[in-house]
Amino acid sequence: MRQFDQQRPNPARMYDYMLGGKANYAVDRLAIEQLAELIPEAVPLARANRAFLQRAVRYVAAAGVRQFLDLGSGLPTQGSAHEVAPEARVVYVDHDPVVAAHAGALLNGARGARDSGGAVVVEADLLDPDDVLAQAGRFLDLAEPVGVLLVSILHFLPDSAQPQRAVAALRERMPPGSHLVISHATTRGWLEEDRAGGGRQGAPAGGGDRTPAEIRAFFGDFLLELPGLVQAVDWRPDRPKLVGDWSLPSSLMAGVARKAAI
Repeated sequence: MRQFDQQRPNPARMYDYMLGGKANYAVDRLAIEQLAELIPEAVPLARANRAFLQRAVRYVAAAGVRQFLDLGSGLPTQGSAHEVAPEARVVYVDHDPVVAAHAGALLNGARGARDSGGAVVVEADLLDPDDVLAQAGRFLDLAEPVGVLLVSILHFLPDSAQPQRAVAALRERMPPGSHLVISHATTRGWLEEDRAGGGRQGAPAGGGDRTPAEIRAFFGDFLLELPGLVQAVDWRPDRPKLVGDWSLPSSLMAGVARKAAI
């Protein structure tokens, strides 16, 4: 297995640490501690994002979907899709060969084999949907409904990379009954109208800070399940908000949509 550089923080390991995992090094923990001093909501938002993924996977599985495609998955730790839906077949996809190798090792232990019964890891780029589906098709039945997870990945891709085209290609190839799960950062907030003009400050480095309307467009003509595109913490929460609950900034939008029968 290719080894991570233990002298430099790695986003996948940093995210694992924010979720309370152990697949990280001291340099990653230090980077997160420094980040949390600058952005106190960073860790709570990461955990809210993972909690949304878990609720969404449970919801899609309850709708009868028994296979998931997790794009830009990072390291499959701390309540990932295969743990939430252990009866389902899950394909994790990451374009970084080092992350993919580490993910395979986490799933399978020694020697980094990438197939762990119900969960596998493939190295592919979500911007190349043909390759993604060709590789995923070795493990999933793409003629049957699939849950496609694009959780906190699209905001790292600028419009110049044409993520809209890639997601549209995925939607077209998904059979009826499939679900698309998306969470996406935005500085516009869930109450903000899609107004003309204005700067787009605070976008992820190298990525795109999109308005709620632009995020909604990734779902195409799929049918948004209730409650629609909302803050991640407000998407079918496990419990009602209580008086005194700390409110996260409205900077992470989330939704789940279904492909209707033709």
